[in-house]
Amino acid sequence: MLRVVSVAAWCLALQLIASPFSRGDEKIVFEPVSGFPQVPAHITLGKCSAVALDRAGNVYLLHRGKTPVLCFAPDGKFLRGWGDEFFHTPHGLRIDRHDQVWATDIGNHLVLKFNTQGKLLLTLGTRGEPGEGLAQFNKPSDIAFGPEDEVFVSDGYGNSRVMQFNQQGKFIRTWGRAGQEPGEFHLPHAILVDSQRRILVGDRENERIQVFDFQGNVLAIWKGCAPYGIDIDQAGRIFVADVVGQQILQLDDQGNIVHTWGSAGAQPGQFLAPHMLACDRQGNLYVAEVDGRRLQKFTRRP
Repeated sequence: MLRVVSVAAWCLALQLIASPFSRGDEKIVFEPVSGFPQVPAHITLGKCSAVALDRAGNVYLLHRGKTPVLCFAPDGKFLRGWGDEFFHTPHGLRIDRHDQVWATDIGNHLVLKFNTQGKLLLTLGTRGEPGEGLAQFNKPSDIAFGPEDEVFVSDGYGNSRVMQFNQQGKFIRTWGRAGQEPGEFHLPHAILVDSQRRILVGDRENERIQVFDFQGNVLAIWKGCAPYGIDIDQAGRIFVADVVGQQILQLDDQGNIVHTWGSAGAQPGQFLAPHMLACDRQGNLYVAEVDGRRLQKFTRRP
């Protein structure tokens, strides 16, 4: 019997076959890229704590050394750097949809916002004064952004909470406390907002990811990893940096582990404390290593 397929269904099938972002549960295999990035000779990388990309595909690396913010072109060529006068102990790095560069400093207990040229635009927190007040952090770890420019901060090493602000730094709400129960944290280390308006918090020492709505209500708890860094590609695949296992995990949007790869070592494709990571629009993956003191780029294997 001849089966009739509509034009719309046929076009959809072709799109699913052609697109590298077609299935969120598809196992993705990566290959390391040699010679990336091209770090200038006068800069020695310290502990590499975070990585992020702007809309042009430029790669920003945060490290604990001279010139802590380094910007590279998509091909790895060094473009510029800044930050010596702003940072004590750099930690987290994210770039919002306006190409504003946000970073956390666990030494000064601050969240800092820059433009892509390194001009300081906003400071949240009280420099050198950790605390539990609404204008204070205690070693804030990471930043996330909502679809209407909400700003969420995982706060962090000293405080076990999430704090929400608007783009101008006005406080909105906070939730969380120390503990192991749902909604409690033992070092909220990474934070991200997905396309379903869910807030994913890497509850590191509890070895789980907690999923919240925008009011701080627990939606789900995903166990099975020690989430240091979290990022999501355009198909909704979730990638997690797990320092305990010296590996990267790929999760689907329900928190199921689809693929795990990596081992301890200094060779390409191995890791020494993969701390935070980022995906670009082409599906490439970038991993910042604390103990490895390097940034690795990975492309998807055809």
